[in-house]
Amino acid sequence: MEKANIITIARTTLEIEISELEKLKDRIDDDFVKAVEIIQAAKGKLIVVGIGKSAHVGNKIVATLNSTGTPSQFLHASEAIHGDLGVIQKQDVVLCISNSGNSPEIVNLVPYLKDYSSALIGMTGNKSSKLAEYSDVILDTHVDMEACPNKLAPTSSTTLQMALGDALAVSLMEMNDFKANDFAKFHPGGSLGKNLISKVDDFLSSQKPQVTEHETVKDVIISISSSRHGITVVTKENEIIGVITDGDLRRMLMKGDDISKVLAKDIMSANPKTIERTALAKEAMKVLKDNNIGQLIVTENGKYFGIIDLHKLLDEGIN
Repeated sequence: MEKANIITIARTTLEIEISELEKLKDRIDDDFVKAVEIIQAAKGKLIVVGIGKSAHVGNKIVATLNSTGTPSQFLHASEAIHGDLGVIQKQDVVLCISNSGNSPEIVNLVPYLKDYSSALIGMTGNKSSKLAEYSDVILDTHVDMEACPNKLAPTSSTTLQMALGDALAVSLMEMNDFKANDFAKFHPGGSLGKNLISKVDDFLSSQKPQVTEHETVKDVIISISSSRHGITVVTKENEIIGVITDGDLRRMLMKGDDISKVLAKDIMSANPKTIERTALAKEAMKVLKDNNIGQLIVTENGKYFGIIDLHKLLDEGIN
């Protein structure tokens, strides 16, 4: 097949699905509002039911809802009729997804979904189906055309289901005033969560190089060599007055041969950049990037507390 033909097929697929999404957008009405209000007011969780391709969509919807503040659980339709119906409690709301709404598993299951839950929301492309008949609210996902050339494989229909699930999740986020910090609580292990909630203190180096202003070049070299950061902090009566890097040492040596009387205060860079240990790690990263430096001095109530390193933050996904 020619490259141009492949590109045409891909573009046609997307055009068909975009067209069906535009139609779905125009169908958003009071039924969608009612579905959102039912889920938001539920005293229990949302149980999402599906089978086949709709099951895969349902799992994605559950994942999105759980990460955005709406407790949800997926229930496979074929497993439900063989014992897993026990997961549904009377305070729960059920969202059942089925394009036809008439698959055998769904037809057998919907009376129980209706009886065991506080409300049944049907997401279906067939408003005359058994699922639609039992549903308290119907979310219409019918399509005029699947993108599949044989009009068999669920393509446009599953795209609409996925998009409508996102619309539910985002609407519920807004209703529940779900903010970035709330989102971070459910993502503590990923870079998203780390960037939103991680503090400088979480990435503090175990090494704390330090010299006083009157120490010699030899003392400075020993201090810098004692850590992997290539830097030491110069203090005066526990106050930070400067920093010395290995680069400062090289520049000093290039200026003259006699270093016997050179003290830390003579070669330090005054007024170094600092950050409090309780600040967000992403704030530290911004200071590092804005000033093109590799290390940042960490303070506690203005006093020297430690070092945070650019590469440590990068390795942990802070940006």
